[in-house]
Amino acid sequence: MDFSSLRMDFPILQRRINGKPLIYFDSSATSLKPKQVIGAEARYYNEECANIHRGVHKLSEHATLAYENAHKGAAKFINAKSWQEIVFARNTTETFNLLMYCFWAGNMLKSGDEVLISKFEHHSNIVPWQFLERKIGIKLKFAELNPDYSLNMQDLENKITKNTKIVSLTHVANSTGTINDVKEIGKIAHENNALFVVDAAQSIPHMPIDVRSINADFLAFSGHKMLAPTGIGVLYGKKELLEKMQPFMYGGDMIKSVSEHSATWNDLPYKFEAGTPNIAAAYGLGAAIEYLQKTGMDKIRKHEKELTKYALDAIGKIPKIKIYGTQNPETQGGIVLFEHEKLEAHDLALALDESANIAIRSGMLCAEPFVGSINPRGLCRASFYFYNTKEEIDVFAREMQKIIKAFG
Repeated sequence: MDFSSLRMDFPILQRRINGKPLIYFDSSATSLKPKQVIGAEARYYNEECANIHRGVHKLSEHATLAYENAHKGAAKFINAKSWQEIVFARNTTETFNLLMYCFWAGNMLKSGDEVLISKFEHHSNIVPWQFLERKIGIKLKFAELNPDYSLNMQDLENKITKNTKIVSLTHVANSTGTINDVKEIGKIAHENNALFVVDAAQSIPHMPIDVRSINADFLAFSGHKMLAPTGIGVLYGKKELLEKMQPFMYGGDMIKSVSEHSATWNDLPYKFEAGTPNIAAAYGLGAAIEYLQKTGMDKIRKHEKELTKYALDAIGKIPKIKIYGTQNPETQGGIVLFEHEKLEAHDLALALDESANIAIRSGMLCAEPFVGSINPRGLCRASFYFYNTKEEIDVFAREMQKIIKAFG
């Protein structure tokens, strides 16, 4: 596939600033949006702007159908058994808070129970569990990493005990890009009677995902990292588990019936979707999934492996640059984590932006326990998507060399 031709679908890539094109290497933070997604969201506001599950008029019926079809599209995209296993939230962060609250409210966790995560988790998969550590006395444990920044599977197995109730791991680390063997981790978790939760925010946009093959009990991802608008995320949960759980929020649309002193809850997934949702973003999510399916997730993964190998080679040749990660495109997503031995991360990122409109991420990357253990002032991250090219990586490498030389 000629991925360079797809760049025309992204209006922002046609921009010029000071006569130079944009080079966007920050897709791990949020992806760019194609015109098909922008158009789908605009269609809601321009043509079918009505609330869902409320009215019997045509506009409400059309909006409701599109909203429900977005659930069905997401279910098919990850091979869920039913669209009722797809809960819409604002983002991956909210889904982890949803799970934490539901486990707490439903007394599914108690003092002494253990939650096992890894050393390079995103804050969203750390801080909610820290709350339960303080609130009810669960024990939060961290699996160690190997010297090449892969997950130490032996340490993970050693840290699972009879008290481990949840194993919650990222599929692809947002810092190093390390790809974890979630199928094997899920098997280990279930053999020890623990629930398995997957943070798929950095994997869903970039590779095929099958929740039934992984056998995840829960899996979370954000629309905005996979071409969709901001403000919509997905929590997949096995139906039998979602049915047992207490709701996250209370009010409109999650209600089946209300009397003065009692209420009953709506069917799945609406039991967990209180209030008017981000309907327009659901339109956009549906269009994003269609776009990705048409492009082909296998093809996207293949292209990004080529970009990652090319970038690792190019960046690795730059003097005084150190790269952190497995440095193997087979075990690393489209992310390169690096630093210069003298230049601060923010200074280097700002210089790249000023010199050639190159957008990278710098700082703690929402993974401060891990990143801070390497450099307390932060690191740099270049992250790629299928709309990036090897030519952009060449410009990136040249500009880095010029900047480093200029700063001595």
